Order: sequence, then C-alpha cells, then structure tokens
Amino acid sequence: MSSRAPQLRGALKAKAPGLRVERARWDAGDEIVVGIDEVGRGAWAGPLTLAAVVVPRDKRLYKVRDSKMLTAGEREVMFDRVNEWADHVSVAHASQAECDELGMSAAQKLAAQRAISGLGIAVDHVLVDGNWDFVETHPATMLVKGDTVSLSIAAASIVAKVTRDRMMERWHRIYPAYAFAGNKGYPCPRHKAALAGFGPSAIHRRRWAFMDDLRWTGQARTVDDTQLGLF
Repeated sequence: MSSRAPQLRGALKAKAPGLRVERARWDAGDEIVVGIDEVGRGAWAGPLTLAAVVVPRDKRLYKVRDSKMLTAGEREVMFDRVNEWADHVSVAHASQAECDELGMSAAQKLAAQRAISGLGIAVDHVLVDGNWDFVETHPATMLVKGDTVSLSIAAASIVAKVTRDRMMERWHRIYPAYAFAGNKGYPCPRHKAALAGFGPSAIHRRRWAFMDDLRWTGQARTVDDTQLGLF
C-alpha cells in the first residue's frame, strides 16, 4: 500500500470493529453487504456527506476505527488505505441547498440513495449506523454505535469524514472568516461571531431556525462549486 499505517494509541487497541454482522449476512445468502455512515448532519454549513463501503471477505485491514476515535492525521492515512483495500467505495452528498429545501431527514435519504447507487453494483443488504432506517430502498440492519461494531461502517465513517473535511478546508479559502478549516461548518464561538458580523455565506443552511435573527447584508454570496471540485 502507498501509505503507512499509523501506530495505534494504546486506548484504541482493544476497540477494533469486526465482521461479525457482515458474516451473519453473508451466511444468510447476502452476497453484497454495504456499510454506510454519514457526517455533517449537525453542521450549520456545508453538505451532508455519506459514504458506502463494501469490504472484502478474505482480506482484512487492521487499524480501522470509528473516525471519531482517530486524529485527523490518522484518518488521512486510513482514508487512503481503505480506498485501496475495499472492494467498492462510493461517496455522495446532499448539498446545503438540498438540506434547506428537503429537510435533514429527506436529505439524508437522498445522500444514501446516491451513495448506494454510486457503487455501481447490485446491493443485497445495508448496514446502517444508528437506529433509523434512512435507506428504505434495500433491506437494512440498524446498529447503534455501528461504527464501533462493524468494519464496513467504520471504514465508511473514515471515508465520509475525510471527504467532507477536505471540502470544508477548500471552502475556508473562499470564506476564511468562518474558520471552516477548523470547525468544518459546525458551531463554535468563532463561527457564531462571524455569522453575527457577516451573516450567512453561500454554503450556510439558511432555513435553520438560528438564521432568523442573523444580520443579512443583501450582498450576493454565490460561488461556482465546480471551480473547487466540491460536487
């Protein structure tokens, strides 16, 4: 592989997700089992991003963990390794405009449909992190804290997180006042102060309730997403 896996911190060594759930589905006759995870649901700006990963049955990748357990540097390394190792990987988004127009639940369903479709294969079963079936188009198993249990979901969590973080870092170059490189569009004191001073940018979710009392200058805030390769 092109990138070297980081040494795991001691606290993570006993927290490896496994293939128990995947094997149960394979044994039940499901050939293609997909793990999915999303990031960005609670952000004030940027897209909702969802990754779908199909892991190989006979080739294990070690040091995969829930993305929240890893440092940014560890996630970057494991992102490359997951993409090299997995049988299939797909990432999709619901844009900030779609989150506004559809609402978060419908936007999450849309991103899931796009990611699963993007795999380009017939999917038999989906493993979902959490207790809500937002897939609907395929049989699914919901797993609370699934990214700590299922290797497929943990791998998807890394792919989704790194993909979205990179997007928000590129947006930081367009709108540095909001500190997107650090907060990734989530609330923090500097982000709140920038919103109070400048109003929302082109990538903020403007229909959220907290936007109602924000200053609005009337200045056009648009940018061509394709210039940054964001979608």
